[in-house]
Amino acid sequence: MTTLVNYAHRGASGNYPENTMIAFEKAIELGAAGIETDVQMTKDGELVLIHDEMLRRTTGLNSLVADIQSHDLLQLDAGSWFSPNFKDARIPTLAQLLDLAGQTGTILNIELKNGIAPYPGMEQKVIETVRAYGMENQVILSSFNHYSLIECKRLAPEIRTGILYMEGLYRPWKYALSIGASALHASHFAVLPDWVAEAAQHGVIYNVFTVNEPAEMLRLIQAGVAGIITDYPERLTALLNKL
Repeated sequence: MTTLVNYAHRGASGNYPENTMIAFEKAIELGAAGIETDVQMTKDGELVLIHDEMLRRTTGLNSLVADIQSHDLLQLDAGSWFSPNFKDARIPTLAQLLDLAGQTGTILNIELKNGIAPYPGMEQKVIETVRAYGMENQVILSSFNHYSLIECKRLAPEIRTGILYMEGLYRPWKYALSIGASALHASHFAVLPDWVAEAAQHGVIYNVFTVNEPAEMLRLIQAGVAGIITDYPERLTALLNKL
């Protein structure tokens, strides 16, 4: 029986509006053992879960997350863009998802979205919130901003980190270890079985994104990755059950 972790990308975002509580709840119902999400910070310092720095695509508001107060942001309709059936969906806070994960035992892969908007102090706020919910062992912090990951590790050595990257890193497990990261969060195009095996020899695992086709899921399972991040957790659940 495989121990691979099925991570729902922004929740079950293939069938529900991404980064909403219904997407997270449905992901768990569909067999996801983990949830991948994106954290940003409002003008008044609230940690909220949304992918884009600009609110336009998922709420219709032409504003940056960083420029809006939490009271106003949390009232926005974050579901109608996906389907009128989800017009009541809202942008959740990190605390809401931590509460859900604490009740269900779900692993959280929290991506710090601070490559464009710097969000000074966000690492400290995220770590304080994770600790407040006693979720240090259930959380992985990831980012394309590797300076941010170094800061996270400085502040919280006990919380795992994963380096996000797209392609072309040479022996990335050595780089990961150099910044204290225990996981490589690589695009699935940048993953080969030999690399997975060599990384494992150094104690570094692969959590791979974003994989939606069963044939590619199977290739990566056979390659020995530790986790697969998918918009369709039910597809990965079905494949793992067959195996």
